[in-house]
Amino acid sequence: MPMYGELRENEQIVHLEPPSDGAVRFIGRIRTPWATRADCPRQGLLDGPECRIELDPVWQDALDGLDAYGTVEVLYWLDQSRRDLTRQSPRSDGRTVGTFALRSPARPNPIGTSIVRLLRIEGGVLHVQGLDCVDGTPLIDLKPDRCAFTPKAPEQPGDSQTV
Repeated sequence: MPMYGELRENEQIVHLEPPSDGAVRFIGRIRTPWATRADCPRQGLLDGPECRIELDPVWQDALDGLDAYGTVEVLYWLDQSRRDLTRQSPRSDGRTVGTFALRSPARPNPIGTSIVRLLRIEGGVLHVQGLDCVDGTPLIDLKPDRCAFTPKAPEQPGDSQTV
């Protein structure tokens, strides 16, 4: 089991077996100005520094049409995060809250998500603003911002929901 550093007062962990129930294919790397977790902002800002998302060349064709969106959802693997915390003390004051009530990078499956401003796409490189992760973070996926996205497929019965 990886060592993650000291627990804060009243934090709790769970002892886990190594994960074996799924596989994630990293499709690129994220380039940011932040070398360590301590350097990263808590939340990315749409007017933050310009960052790059470098897609593996095999996925470059998958970018076709993404430039139609001003904002994009980026999913990434927080590879430097611990995965065993059930309760966390975000203020380091001994008061804890459940992991699922936080946007902390420490989670059972450390998937980060940010809505970023898409500045431009050059080949397989997206230039964006709004990230909050360490330089070199593995990229999981890119999606149009769900608030700006209109489905391209024909309507189906579940699309219209009445209460």
